[in-house]
Amino acid sequence: MTTDLFSRRRLLSLLAVGTASTLASCASSRPGPAGLNITYRDGDAGLPFVPSPPMRGRSPELDAIYGETVDGGFVIPAVPYWQIDPRFYRQRVVDPTGQPPGTVVVDTASRFLYLVEPGGTAMRYGVGIGRQGFAWQGEGVIQWRQKWPKWTPPDEMVARQPELVRYSSANGGMQPGLMNPLGARALYIFKNGQDTLYRLHGSPEWNSIGKAVSSGCVRLMNQDIIDLYERVPQKARIVVWQ
Repeated sequence: MTTDLFSRRRLLSLLAVGTASTLASCASSRPGPAGLNITYRDGDAGLPFVPSPPMRGRSPELDAIYGETVDGGFVIPAVPYWQIDPRFYRQRVVDPTGQPPGTVVVDTASRFLYLVEPGGTAMRYGVGIGRQGFAWQGEGVIQWRQKWPKWTPPDEMVARQPELVRYSSANGGMQPGLMNPLGARALYIFKNGQDTLYRLHGSPEWNSIGKAVSSGCVRLMNQDIIDLYERVPQKARIVVWQ
């Protein structure tokens, strides 16, 4: 897609600067080398689902899935998916979780998130896991979902990093945008009616997918969190495995 909001070169340079400067709870990191993403294919109706092998290299299908897109007035840059391990691409797989359809399962050890579907399949997404992502396990509910959320660092983080005071709750948080650590979407996990502070969220740091990063909860590429957001049922059950 094209837009007159920014040039691709300008956007990529902004992302490079923002990634280096953004500090986040449930969000930002200091990733290492690249990571990768994948695509899914629908099985034919009425036939057993047979997963396709991951595609390698560039393809029109992956270009479409991880290409530049405009969402909510923001231009999300294309992901260089060919630099990511193909197992972390978005794809439909035979469900390995045994959970009921509509359940979200986060397998932190494998760096996968599954959305269980009817008929024995699941949509699988590659994720990056930060410190907070290892801090909670069990079952909960996706109580709240937000497009282009604000980000508000907790007071404890602001105390450690005074430069974040401009994003504190007293100052209204960080406004939505490409540099916001929560990315294009955030899914907020509650248990017994209480916020667990555990989030599924987008990130421009595509090279953190498949890795344990310095901070954050569970991050997906922005293109993938948008896809997940549209598929997840209201008040979906979530199971987190450590």
